[in-house]
Amino acid sequence: MGLKDTLLCSVFAVALPVGQAMFKFAALYNARLEGNFVERVLRNWPLMGAFAWYGMTALFWFYVLTRVPLSTAYLFSLVGSALVPLIAWAVFKEPFSWGLLGGYVLMLAGLGVIMTQGRA
Repeated sequence: MGLKDTLLCSVFAVALPVGQAMFKFAALYNARLEGNFVERVLRNWPLMGAFAWYGMTALFWFYVLTRVPLSTAYLFSLVGSALVPLIAWAVFKEPFSWGLLGGYVLMLAGLGVIMTQGRA
């Protein structure tokens, strides 16, 4: 996999946890709104932004898959998912454990093994 494709996959991997953080912001904002569920959803501008972000991310994912095999690209989405606990800890002050850190390190190691295997 070339540098450009690696960068594309890495950008996608970061876009995923950013979207999750946007949904968390929307959930916190929702708690301050009044009205029934539908009214709150319609007035929840952070939620609309999160939906838009995910729509653009889905289009970006489609573009990535025109260049990179799914089995390789999906590994990057797993790394992106591993970033969610880090963002939750840094931005929302949610707890972070050694177990999460260990799992994150294992995921990165696995990505490294798979990426170097393709070049061997």
